[in-house]
Amino acid sequence: MFSPALLSLLPLVLLLQLQLLHVFAGELTFALPDNEKLCFYEDLEKDVTFDLIFQVIAGGSYDVDCFVTDPQNNVLYNEEKKMYDRFTHTTTMTGVYQVCFSNEFSSFTHKTVYMDFRYGEEQPLMPGMTSHTALTQLESSCVSIHEVLKVVADSQTWYRLREAHDRLNAELLHQRVAYWSMGETVLLFVISIGQVMLLKSFFSEKKGGSVATTT
Repeated sequence: MFSPALLSLLPLVLLLQLQLLHVFAGELTFALPDNEKLCFYEDLEKDVTFDLIFQVIAGGSYDVDCFVTDPQNNVLYNEEKKMYDRFTHTTTMTGVYQVCFSNEFSSFTHKTVYMDFRYGEEQPLMPGMTSHTALTQLESSCVSIHEVLKVVADSQTWYRLREAHDRLNAELLHQRVAYWSMGETVLLFVISIGQVMLLKSFFSEKKGGSVATTT
């Protein structure tokens, strides 16, 4: 049986989870083909701070070009062949902001890219709560839980990226080992057949030639 104190915390815990879902709604992982460019668009208000985090999980040298533009196509961020980076900016105008990833420099290698796009300020847990608001013990516990949940969510994202990166490396290594084993097997058969045929030629009788006669 749950205690009454724990039951009273359940609605607030659900509220924390909903807020976390709101904050991390901009996470996605996508495939970026070779010689291609992929853009994402977000309509933002003025004086809104957004945070862009990206990382190349798989493909080639684990690098990609990335640039960010404002509604007037002014370049806010432009980096080439980056494996991982983070960019924070406060908007100066209202409109559609563009985040683009380019793999146009690669002619045959696909990339897998993770992107996290966050914007806006986090809403207070409870209405009217500010940094100077006196909190009860229960409210302080909820704030602590909220902070811990954010750390847990970031840690889970980092571990998922590491797991995906390591798994893809393991699959690539397994594929190379399989191809190498098949090549060694074919080479072994070719050498074995060649040795058998060579040994057989040593013991085979030579036909032809004339027999000399004496008078």
